[in-house]
Amino acid sequence: MKIEDVEKEILEEFEFFGDDWEAKYEHLIDLGKSLPLIEAQFKTEENIIQGCQSRVWLNSELKDGKMIFTADSDAIITKGMVALMIRVLSGQKPEDIVNAKMDFVDKIGLKEHLSPTRANGLVSMINRMKKEAILNIEK
Repeated sequence: MKIEDVEKEILEEFEFFGDDWEAKYEHLIDLGKSLPLIEAQFKTEENIIQGCQSRVWLNSELKDGKMIFTADSDAIITKGMVALMIRVLSGQKPEDIVNAKMDFVDKIGLKEHLSPTRANGLVSMINRMKKEAILNIEK
């Protein structure tokens, strides 16, 4: 599935809740709970995303020309946020990740309903995933 299609799917999910941000947060938490756990060997200092208030570990690898991301966080909302990013970007070609607009984040209103530190963390997650993709474009 293309990045734009996954983003559209997420938009539709969040539109279902209307303006009920409590329900949207619950959905985000549920997404975090369904996130496959990162292997313990990847919970290292070098895999921590800088700029996040809570601890977020992100591992990436290139498999068959596509980026595969795994992650974990010690905070439930943040874990949901990284689960959303993984849903959109994992399994995609590095070039497509680098070029992804990721504007669904603004369209669902996520950034404006997060604390400034969490919003900054979200941007840090996206930037780190794109950086990992850039490192794998030439491979």
